[in-house]
Amino acid sequence: MGKKSARRLWTEKLLEYDGKTFLKNSGKAQDGTSISRKFKGVVMGIDASLRGTGVAVVDFRETQPILLFSQRITCKAKLSFFQCIEQIFKTISAILQDFKIDYVAIEQTVYVQNYRISHILGAAKGAIIAALMNNNLQIAEYEPLRIKQAVVGIGRASKEQIKRTVCNILKVERVISYDESDAIAVAFCHAWTFRVNC
Repeated sequence: MGKKSARRLWTEKLLEYDGKTFLKNSGKAQDGTSISRKFKGVVMGIDASLRGTGVAVVDFRETQPILLFSQRITCKAKLSFFQCIEQIFKTISAILQDFKIDYVAIEQTVYVQNYRISHILGAAKGAIIAALMNNNLQIAEYEPLRIKQAVVGIGRASKEQIKRTVCNILKVERVISYDESDAIAVAFCHAWTFRVNC
């Protein structure tokens, strides 16, 4: 038999999350032999932005991932730059009080068009990192390309493809924003590539 295509391999991976054939992390292989769970913990995924930071908390302790929380931290246009930074810091800090987080993953800023945008994104991430470090949490960063490859199997996947994939896996029925689904994808990337990072 020839090599399987990347798309075919990814389809098979997603099928592991349908609730019936999800055997990879269930403690038993398909032949009935015992296997160890690859990842176990609660992950906070964050997609940083000044006006619309996505935050998600996903529980990977069971055989099926569970979305515990997701939110878009919306900073309205009437808020100043500094007020946005304050709101982001306070909101992240408040969320951390509501959940016991084991791991945090943030989308890495790889390329920005100009200095001003770089400064804004850096400040927003700084507020987030300060809140996380204030709670003694370790942080992992992932490039957007890697996140898309881990979750959708395509490095150039659209936001709609990411949203559809994470919502299908988590069986999310409510409407969520792209910022939230991007944050969920960051959490997935960490959980699914955790052993690579160790």
